[in-house]
Amino acid sequence: MFFFFSKVLLIFILPFSWVIAFLVAGLVVRKPKLKYRFLVISAVLLMIFSNPFLFNFFASRWDIKSVPLKKTGQYSCVIVLGGFSGEDTHGHGRFNSSADRFIQGLELLTTGKASHILISGGNGSLHPDKFEESDWVKTQLQALKVPDSLILIENRSRNTIENAAFTKPILDKNHLQPPYILVTSAFHMRRALGIFKKTKIDVVPFPCNYITMNENFNLNQFIPDSEIIGNWNYYTKEMVGTLVNQFK
Repeated sequence: MFFFFSKVLLIFILPFSWVIAFLVAGLVVRKPKLKYRFLVISAVLLMIFSNPFLFNFFASRWDIKSVPLKKTGQYSCVIVLGGFSGEDTHGHGRFNSSADRFIQGLELLTTGKASHILISGGNGSLHPDKFEESDWVKTQLQALKVPDSLILIENRSRNTIENAAFTKPILDKNHLQPPYILVTSAFHMRRALGIFKKTKIDVVPFPCNYITMNENFNLNQFIPDSEIIGNWNYYTKEMVGTLVNQFK
């Protein structure tokens, strides 16, 4: 039930939904003062959430920084959280804009920083079919000649809470000793770290897939950008998710 409501209610917390809601309210109401206020609020929200400078200021402070990996020795496992691939209209797997998670996890394995790679991700759709993300990702690792003995998969999870819960017994079963390297997108790392620590999985953060811009000051950062509104969606979801997890 929690999973269902988290998916359905997501649309109501996204910034662009607020912009549209106040715009529609401003067009519908008949009282001139109220109409004016709603339209102004809508315009102000649009300016705020399309401003690159404000987005970059917040995101660069929300993102968790990488912890330097040890120079000698090897970590027993790099855990890569799913969400970087899915299926097309024909049911075939494909990578998406978060594919840097896969790239960084693979690099940590092939360069010897980790001895095993664990892909955690099932099917997070409200109406799941037979596609399981980690199963498909395993085929991609195999195509790159990664030995099966180094690949672990967790294909039941639908969200980050389940990522951690279902990953722990796999690590224990394979006698892999902590700490582990945790790979996920920078915007997601703060929430993921909290959940993994609560599940008592000792991990070292290795964020990737950054969507923040160069912090060097320039006037272009004050020009409204429609792409920024979409980027805020990631962080709004993470902020709400973090607050919910702390409350629980």
